[in-house]
Amino acid sequence: MIRAFNRTILRAVVSREVGADRVVPPQGFTARLTVFTSAAMAFLTVFALALSLAAARLAVDWGDGLARSATIRISSPADQRAAQTEATLEILRQTPGIGAARALSDEEQGALLEPWFGPDLPVDRLPVPRLIEISETGPDYDSDGLRLRLQAEVPGAVLDDHARWRQPLVAAADRLRLLGWLAIGLIAAATGAMVTLAASAALAANAPIIATLRLVGATDGYVASAFVRRYTTRTLVGAALGTVLGMVAIALMPGGGEAGGLLTGLRFEGWHWLAPLLVPPLASVVAFLATSFAATRVLEAQS
Repeated sequence: MIRAFNRTILRAVVSREVGADRVVPPQGFTARLTVFTSAAMAFLTVFALALSLAAARLAVDWGDGLARSATIRISSPADQRAAQTEATLEILRQTPGIGAARALSDEEQGALLEPWFGPDLPVDRLPVPRLIEISETGPDYDSDGLRLRLQAEVPGAVLDDHARWRQPLVAAADRLRLLGWLAIGLIAAATGAMVTLAASAALAANAPIIATLRLVGATDGYVASAFVRRYTTRTLVGAALGTVLGMVAIALMPGGGEAGGLLTGLRFEGWHWLAPLLVPPLASVVAFLATSFAATRVLEAQS
């Protein structure tokens, strides 16, 4: 039986048709573990990539949207509010860089306060400041100059350019984008560690076969290349499967729409759908490096 086993190994070494991959067991616990783990990691990578790209879109949308808008709050006695509102609108019409400005109606202001005070709030009988919405601003818009003019001509008008709201929102979106890339890096590191452990276990379990190969003239480079090719291929197959499943799951996520946010906008848009296609080849590169490291280390220890 031992002689037959040795003849089988010898044929695997000398036959080009069989190839070096016959040295690595085609099935087993490590094979299934490699495919499953690489698929799971690729699935998570697709979601981390979608999170990062969605956060980047939110940062741009929030930054640009709030930067092009502003609000003027007119806090004055009720008998002066209409006159100051009209004076403020006249100043806005004369201010360069402002494309559209309008005073919100009582119904619109009531809708803004409804989540806190309910639907029956009598806005017209309460000392609620009148709000003027500036929805479009151009590159020549000077908020500081407008603020100074309002202070001089309309003392009850206060300009809010949304800077205090815009900066924290953009910073939060940028941090989420950074966390998404950090998660992708951690997933890549975990994939490399998993492949290293699986290849090391397979090499250790097949120590008798490796010893026999050495007896018949096989080099460590020959054995290492067999393990590297087999585990790189397994990782590529598993990562491709996980990427496809991840893209399908992302496609089934609800779209952003008018109420788009981070969770409802967790989808790829445009060319971003091509980004997940990089996951399988990058995973195979990680597997190649990890298996090469594991094979070199284990074969040196077995020498």
